[in-house]
Amino acid sequence: MSPFTAELIGTMILVTLGDGVVANVLLNKSKGQNSGWIVITAGWALGVAVAVYSVNAISGAHLNPAVTLGLASIGKFAWANVPNYIAGQMLGGMLGGAVVWLAYLPHWGPTSDPGAKLAVFCTGPAIRDHGKNLVTEVIGTVVLVAGVLAILSPSNLVPNSGFKDGFGPFLVGVLVWSIGLSLGGPTGYAINPARDLGPRLAHCLLPIAGKGSSDWNYAWVPVIGPIIGGIIGAWFYKLFWPA
Repeated sequence: MSPFTAELIGTMILVTLGDGVVANVLLNKSKGQNSGWIVITAGWALGVAVAVYSVNAISGAHLNPAVTLGLASIGKFAWANVPNYIAGQMLGGMLGGAVVWLAYLPHWGPTSDPGAKLAVFCTGPAIRDHGKNLVTEVIGTVVLVAGVLAILSPSNLVPNSGFKDGFGPFLVGVLVWSIGLSLGGPTGYAINPARDLGPRLAHCLLPIAGKGSSDWNYAWVPVIGPIIGGIIGAWFYKLFWPA
């Protein structure tokens, strides 16, 4: 498997399980309907962990343009490989959204709220203020990228213990769960352009009855915010953690 394919499949798994739990909670007549924010954040956390475990050995499991750009900005990833990784991530995000659409095909009709249908695919603000929403996404992604690098930093691990390979993806999932619980309220914690823009494109293109707008007016926030936050988070790690 090539790194491009690994990033595509990994991101598709991430979005399938992450958007899938949102569909389970929000769509009418689903068995998980109204089970709440804790279920959504737990589902996303587990989805991230499973996705990272799936392709970590092949591509490093970035699964997120903010991670790829952040690592490249501090010299931990080759800039020449950035377009290939981001292309795989974006395509994987779109395919993941399409898989969720298929999995919940009987539930789109009975769900009358177009906002709930859109929320399955992508994020939106609780209080719409693009500048402040951008700040929230930047902060969440700083925590994500700096946190991932710090958790898996050689200085924080027992040498030759195998901990990074065996438990690293699980800890990344725990970190995402923590971000969702603590920082996810204002914007739904996209913290990943591929996780938001890819499925948003799927929402736009798929034949979903009564789906309404894909909210392109807001769509730049969960793209630009995570990119800024990913670069800041990577530099924060580089400045304060030993190699």
